[in-house]
Amino acid sequence: MVIELLKSHASVRKYKDIPLTKDDLKEIVSAGQHAASSHFVQAYSVIHVTDMGKREQLAELSKNKSQMLSAGAVLIFCADYCRLAKAAELNGKEIDFSYVENLLVGSIDVALFAQNVAIAAESKGYGICYIGGIRNAPEEISELLNLPNGVAPMFAMSIGVPDEANEVKPRLPVEAIIHENNYNAEKYNDILPSYDQTMHDYYLNRGSNQKDTAWSEQMADFLSAPKRTYMKEFLEKKGFSLK
Repeated sequence: MVIELLKSHASVRKYKDIPLTKDDLKEIVSAGQHAASSHFVQAYSVIHVTDMGKREQLAELSKNKSQMLSAGAVLIFCADYCRLAKAAELNGKEIDFSYVENLLVGSIDVALFAQNVAIAAESKGYGICYIGGIRNAPEEISELLNLPNGVAPMFAMSIGVPDEANEVKPRLPVEAIIHENNYNAEKYNDILPSYDQTMHDYYLNRGSNQKDTAWSEQMADFLSAPKRTYMKEFLEKKGFSLK
């Protein structure tokens, strides 16, 4: 069942040395294209990086060496208004994608597209992992991949035949996610301590990379300092002025 497939997801970071076939990759990406798209703009593109020299550079720039070099396929997912600008040009018009709403549309479109790609890949027995480390060096990666104005790398995805089997991380209780009619922050006082205990037990007893921590503690540490503050300047350089 599709629901069982979705609930079995665990990130894979170690792959067997087996490349994806072009037919498999094309089928997976085609399935990705059938995700919903705001006003059908389809404001996304994906770069399939097959050149090992470029993959080695991506490995260094993204700080994800093992995944970039071992995966059966490496995909860079981009918000893309270049193609839309070309479409407008064919009709004698110009577009202005510099507004925050356009960045949101492109970001949401590429995320929906990528999640369809992930599900399609996993349905064929492959493992996947999202790589946000692409945003560690967005300017250098844009130059490496010759990304034009209006195209910004959002994240990468490694895909391949798994060489490891990771446990599925316990998610927040569904009660923490669903709010009926009004947002209820008070329920977190009971839900979060219980979830912290669940995650603490998971981290201590999982098959590898055990650690003595809980979810709330990790989130507090992760979000207590600004991250990638250069992204605003980078996006403005790519034409997303955030007006």
